[in-house]
Amino acid sequence: MSGLPRSLRPFLGLVQALRAEGFAVAPEQGQAFIAAVGLLGPRSLGDVRRAARATLAPPPERGEEFDRIFDAVFLGRAFAAPAPGTEDDLPAAHDATPGLLPEPEAGEEPSGADASAAERLFARAFGAGEPAGLAAFRRALPAALPRRRSRRWLAGRGPRIDARRALRQMVRRDGELLRLPRQARRQRPRRVLLLVDVSGSMKASTEGALRLAHALVHGGDRVEVCTLGTRLTRVTRALRQRDVDRALAQAAGLVADWDGGTRLGEALAVFLSVPRFAAFARGALTVVVSDGLEQGGPEALVAAMVRLRRLTWRILWLTPLAADPTFRPETAALRAVLPMIDQLGDGSGPQAAASEILRVGRRVQRPPMRAAIAARAG
Repeated sequence: MSGLPRSLRPFLGLVQALRAEGFAVAPEQGQAFIAAVGLLGPRSLGDVRRAARATLAPPPERGEEFDRIFDAVFLGRAFAAPAPGTEDDLPAAHDATPGLLPEPEAGEEPSGADASAAERLFARAFGAGEPAGLAAFRRALPAALPRRRSRRWLAGRGPRIDARRALRQMVRRDGELLRLPRQARRQRPRRVLLLVDVSGSMKASTEGALRLAHALVHGGDRVEVCTLGTRLTRVTRALRQRDVDRALAQAAGLVADWDGGTRLGEALAVFLSVPRFAAFARGALTVVVSDGLEQGGPEALVAAMVRLRRLTWRILWLTPLAADPTFRPETAALRAVLPMIDQLGDGSGPQAAASEILRVGRRVQRPPMRAAIAARAG
């Protein structure tokens, strides 16, 4: 943080110290904290403390620990050193520019075969063009994505009698009513949440996954995309650009942990700790593109997947290893989360992943109305 303004260092230092002590602080929370202090124009340290509590949202049972860390950072009291890599541990959702982030050291280029816990912060460039088949995938999405019933009722062949329309017809026909008008619930596309693993073990598949994400954002109705590695980064806004090459270039500047370590459990925990992010998963089709090579034990990933399972409608896990017909989950993390996964599919390329997503929509079909009524009556 030597290149940062001196006045900004304590605010970023608080975020780093909280993460080092196990607090789930999302990158956007750190940005919101700094923005809130700027808007308040604090007159005392108490105003800064209240802004930190409001934006960083510490658990109530850890309030005293939060105050201790705050005093250590802003008042200079004794406190343990931040977690490894704190020198570069800035909020991940900042607008980074390729070339300003530190380049990887020689001999540290990940092979893509193993999981890593190291945090490597640098930009990444992608090629030009769109893979064949994604244009057709984008056109097929509106009709193929799974749908849900909304609260709004519309005229149709449904189980509910439309009393207002019936009265209007009776007035026009002198009290005669030949057929009772009915209503059916409106069908809306489900939200889609795409979580892309950008760690070193997924290096060969990251670009294809992001091109798939771009097609999904422009073909679907409500799509959210986040990247997971050593950090959590929301890239939906960048991918909304119509031109795929510009969209990927902007996303490359937002994500700082390309081809780095693998902390899926911690990144998912941060995602679920932010109410606005957790709302993205509520009732959604959640697609995870990852090989499941988690560093260390799978406990953190299992705990996060259990919480995600309670929120989401269905979880589709796509792994590039599934391209092999004889593939069986072998990693401890992937075997541990299998009970929370509804479908394990092939994520070896954008075309294979697109086929898996379309297949989910075709498999989950709403039963005909007559069959539903008969089943309910029986």
